[in-house]
Amino acid sequence: MIKIGNIELPDFPLLLAPMEDVSDPPFRRLCKLHGVDMLYSEFISSEGLIRDAIKSRQKLDIFDYERPVGIQIFGGDEEAMAMSAKIVETVKPDLVDINFGCPVKKVVCKGAGAGVLKDVDLMVRLTKAVVSSTQLPVTVKTRLGWDTDSINIIEVAERLQETGIKALSIHGRTRSQMYKGHADWTLIEKVKSNPNIEIPIFGNGDIDSPEKALEYKNTYGVDGIMIGRAAIGNPWIFNEIKHFLKTGEKIDPPTLAQKAEAAKNHLIWSCEWKGEKLGILETRRHYSNYFKGIPDFKPFRTRLVTANELNELFDLFDEILEFEKQLI
Repeated sequence: MIKIGNIELPDFPLLLAPMEDVSDPPFRRLCKLHGVDMLYSEFISSEGLIRDAIKSRQKLDIFDYERPVGIQIFGGDEEAMAMSAKIVETVKPDLVDINFGCPVKKVVCKGAGAGVLKDVDLMVRLTKAVVSSTQLPVTVKTRLGWDTDSINIIEVAERLQETGIKALSIHGRTRSQMYKGHADWTLIEKVKSNPNIEIPIFGNGDIDSPEKALEYKNTYGVDGIMIGRAAIGNPWIFNEIKHFLKTGEKIDPPTLAQKAEAAKNHLIWSCEWKGEKLGILETRRHYSNYFKGIPDFKPFRTRLVTANELNELFDLFDEILEFEKQLI
């Protein structure tokens, strides 16, 4: 069993990475349905929370069936981070996570996300501010460093642990890599094997198959794996990995009918959460991922991203089921 504060997770838990414009409640619900052990919100601006920005507030929506679930915040100002942690505490998540890893320019330019990697002292102060302002367990997600000349993750891990955080997730890339190249898990392994480190260490980056999950588990000795982009359009990956780790055998991939059911549920839950118009619009970006690689599917995909009525989309999902019968 892995413990994050008072949160109990199974041995070698699988975590869903917080992803902007992806990790909303409908998507998290699908991943929960398919075996994820720990969920996180999309990252939320501490400044946005304090000034009561509607989009930031909406990201605080969590539901009991998601638990354990963490809310992730980012920012570059100690007072704002402390205040936002108190706001987060009011919606009763299981933990607060701090983002020191987002490489996106608009975040980095504000001295937040991966921008903090340039200033470890600031990173420590921001973390202390959050830890001291909440009774919830605090965790951190970060990267190896700003670039290959300033990799500092071993120092960062030790100093963050001293602030009182309860777990650390490490993406095996630098900020300058963004999402390109390969994640370097050897450095994640060095953090995990550091005798001074006592908190759980979770690895993140490039895990896109059950075979790779087993290989990285055995090779790098991390306490668990965080999966991000590989879960987009593929929430089944969590149960696939769990089954493979347990039995050494692969589960059959999802059928077209199962993919259509997941996409339809995603749509329904998005409409329930955001309203029909926005739900339809925001689910469109997911269809190409759900139905990737299916021969002769392009006409359906085109209609999925242009339909504006729920009934029209439901009829289209029925047509997809009929199409599947032709493929068999």
